[in-house]
Amino acid sequence: MKKWSGGLMIVALAMILVFRYSLIGTKPPTGPPPKNSAHSFFNNHPPDDYHIEDTELPILPEIKVKQATPPFKKPHLVNLEGLNELYGSRNISGGDSRPLLVWGYMRSILSRSDALPETAQGVKEASVAWQEFVSMINEKASRFSNIDKAEDENCPFSVDKLHTTALGDEMVLELPCGLVEDSSISLVGIPDGPDRNFQIQLLGSQLSGEARAPVILHYNVSLPGDNMTEEPFIVQNTWTKELGWGKEERCPSHQSTNSPKVDGLVLCNKQVFRSSSDENLNTSHHSSDMLTNGSRGSNRETASFPFVEGVPFTSTLWAGIEGFHMTVNGRHETSFAYREKLEPWLVSKVKVAGGLNLLSALAKGLPVSEDHDVVIDVEDLKAPSIRRKRLVMLIGVFSTGNNFERRMALRRSWMQYEAVRSGHVAVRFFIGLHKNKQVNYELWREARAYGDIQLMPFVDYYSLISLKTIAICIMGVKVLPAKYIMKTDDDAFVRIDEVLASLKTKASDGLLYGRISFESSPQREKDNKWYISDEEWPHALYPPWAHGPGYVISRDIAKFIVRGHQERDLQLFKLEDVAMGIWIEQFKKSGQEMHYINDERFFNAGCESNYILAHYQSPRLVLCLWEKLQKEQKPICCE
Repeated sequence: MKKWSGGLMIVALAMILVFRYSLIGTKPPTGPPPKNSAHSFFNNHPPDDYHIEDTELPILPEIKVKQATPPFKKPHLVNLEGLNELYGSRNISGGDSRPLLVWGYMRSILSRSDALPETAQGVKEASVAWQEFVSMINEKASRFSNIDKAEDENCPFSVDKLHTTALGDEMVLELPCGLVEDSSISLVGIPDGPDRNFQIQLLGSQLSGEARAPVILHYNVSLPGDNMTEEPFIVQNTWTKELGWGKEERCPSHQSTNSPKVDGLVLCNKQVFRSSSDENLNTSHHSSDMLTNGSRGSNRETASFPFVEGVPFTSTLWAGIEGFHMTVNGRHETSFAYREKLEPWLVSKVKVAGGLNLLSALAKGLPVSEDHDVVIDVEDLKAPSIRRKRLVMLIGVFSTGNNFERRMALRRSWMQYEAVRSGHVAVRFFIGLHKNKQVNYELWREARAYGDIQLMPFVDYYSLISLKTIAICIMGVKVLPAKYIMKTDDDAFVRIDEVLASLKTKASDGLLYGRISFESSPQREKDNKWYISDEEWPHALYPPWAHGPGYVISRDIAKFIVRGHQERDLQLFKLEDVAMGIWIEQFKKSGQEMHYINDERFFNAGCESNYILAHYQSPRLVLCLWEKLQKEQKPICCE
């Protein structure tokens, strides 16, 4: 009987529940809304500031629902052309493997099917450069008992017209080790010839097997026609085998006066017009007025175009931080922003062709390698032996092959901190291969002399620097285990003592410490150096990230990054500092607690008093900052 009554009770309760449920759609609910999972409510895309405790609130805040992002598809491994040559026999006379400690760990990352766009080219060119370099090393070693005592073709500070090569109507100035920031090329000449134009070209390094070298800058000058009936102009452009000619930039320009600047300089200088028929003889017009005024056909009207047929000129083409700049007769005329894979360190020749009588050519401020055999303080500059099981901090410095002077300035300045000399902190330079075998040779000798260089198995293109970030994490986890890992650049001055003092008060896990950007958007303009397409990053904002000149992460984050890339669970992204922010966001989503510590004393552009890090410091300024610290015992900027 009890069983029957129990059954009737269950049926009755079920009917009541069904009846109440049927009324929910027509009757407004009373009281607080039912608790709900924000995860399901927002279709598996919670807001960045969402926490579990938010579900206890009676009313959920209004939040804009994000568009669903396709799930990350785990990439597979592919075999890139040249990869086997890079990872085949690495036998080099002299047998020093210290510059290759991270090399072996990078193969699986380079082999990813979702590799960064320039990886295939960077690996292919690196394999050719590596084979040429190994052959050069072994050949020198076979002629000399010690590779460091071999005859050197030094990287000279300057070359002049005495070193030019005549090829028909062309003159070629050889630059043995490329250009660096502040390198300059001065030309004295007289425009002549029936074609009324001439060209100045900066050509890139050309590997064996390449039919034509890339044109890193094509500077084409077209002189005024007879009676000023044709508008004179200057066109700047680039050429590569993969992309052909790029988008040309023309001066005088008809663009807006608000067009972007390069190193603070306008792309095209203003033109000044003078006419005997005008009342305002000295009126200045912007270059956008050039076409209107120049098309009048008056033979009495002239413009201050910098090049005139039959008139001598002196011009200087120099490399800045952001691009090339041309001055003519002491006045700035044009600027041209560097383009991807066409940086100044790749330049190997200056070619002058067309209607120009070249009187003089001088390239100076070129990268100069040290003669390590005569360096008096070489023992004081060598990387100290590491005897500790775990470092307090590993500092990875981004550098390029021919930045010899920058690295020596760091060794003689902030790398002399006691924390470094005692072995508590290790500093290592991470450098890709150069297409110029002479630069690779000088770089190898430098690596053997100081023991602080790690070579990367790809050509050092800007778009591949995120791979260096991963390499720094690999070294800080697997090679030289460290509690903290810091990334910086070879034109930055770092106050290591202050960094270490600040870290003592910070969390030791889940830490990102530096100058942090909490809300920034991707650049969607294709001409921008930091352009990111919707396919590369579909979101409106980046996760928090620290500016690349200098930031510190804790060991647990580095381990997460190394494991994530080895297992191909993390996305590759070409902006290295933003990439670190993206990877840390994944670290946070895995359930780890994060501490974003912003410090405004990390200056990513220049120097200010009380700095922890000062960026864009030349070798001279780096040494000056160190001297001021030693004398004044406080951080004072030099300029």
